Amino acid sequence: MNSITPNPLLGVGLHAIGALFAATCYTPQKKVRGWSWQSYWIVQASFCWLLLPILGAWLTIPDLLAVLREAPTGAMWHSFLLGAAYGIGGTAFGISIRYIGFSLTYAIAVGLSSVLGTMIPPLVKGTLADILHKPGAGWVMAGIVVGVLGIASAGWAGWLKEKDLTAQKNRGEFSLAKGLLLSLLAGVLSAVYGFALEAGTPIADVASAHGAGVFRGNVVYIFSNTGAFLTTAIYCLWLHARHKTIGELIELPAGPEKASLPVNFLMAAVTGLFWYGQFFFYNLGHVRLGEKFAFTSWAIHMILLVLFSNLMGVVLREWRACRRLTHTTVGLALIILVAAVLLLTYGNHIGEIAGK
Repeated sequence: MNSITPNPLLGVGLHAIGALFAATCYTPQKKVRGWSWQSYWIVQASFCWLLLPILGAWLTIPDLLAVLREAPTGAMWHSFLLGAAYGIGGTAFGISIRYIGFSLTYAIAVGLSSVLGTMIPPLVKGTLADILHKPGAGWVMAGIVVGVLGIASAGWAGWLKEKDLTAQKNRGEFSLAKGLLLSLLAGVLSAVYGFALEAGTPIADVASAHGAGVFRGNVVYIFSNTGAFLTTAIYCLWLHARHKTIGELIELPAGPEKASLPVNFLMAAVTGLFWYGQFFFYNLGHVRLGEKFAFTSWAIHMILLVLFSNLMGVVLREWRACRRLTHTTVGLALIILVAAVLLLTYGNHIGEIAGK
């Protein structure tokens, strides 16, 4: 079983590293030329959802083949199928952006995912009532509520930004009804990823028995992430068949822009590496939180992800052309998100002290 010494402060720090990877993972996409979205997406997905999880487990899990032989088959299938549902949520997220923009999609989907992915697992297991009576639980719950408010504020700031930078008469494909439905679907199915990791706990327990230590969760990614890869690949291949773009992966189409196939593959691989990096450090942070408030890992990760995403926007001066109201709103959102992380960290710290 897992006998790792809890350290909530270190756990939150490791979650922060993972969230920073997630917040910056799509920056290499700016260097991709001559590829359709589906070409870029299926290549980066091949790295982050398929190749790197297998490689990461192979390098960090002792006796990996023995672990896979001994692990419960049911846990493997549950983690895989829940991961597949998560992959559908990621696709819905991408389509939603087309209809209501990145900021509103992000606020709705991530906010909903944060709440559902955090609260439903202990609710389903029947442990939520016990958790709420533990020392530090009040601070933890306050952190979750404040975090959702911070995510909503960040979404509002993003909406103001889009309003500032885009003429109101130019609505493009904007559709509030379609966007809301898709972002709600994305939020619900994105939260399922937390369930996929939870379903894989028996597999991680077998890895611990073989001496995996803090890397025990890496074996679960073999199943949860490949499930997500399956549904993602099906959608990308469908787009390739529909638009006849599969040939881009072998030879770039002629065009006025300068493009390089090796550079495209490299940038997609870097995206996949960064995206996998968030899960690698998510696991390391999760095991350091201890069992008392381990369910808060998903909320901490989501809040830090939104925080760093918006900080990256500030650093890259993406808000420079916006009104004072927009600047004030994003500043307020960042303060609220920082407060949420501090509340969650303090609540976990109080719980750990009380458990000694």
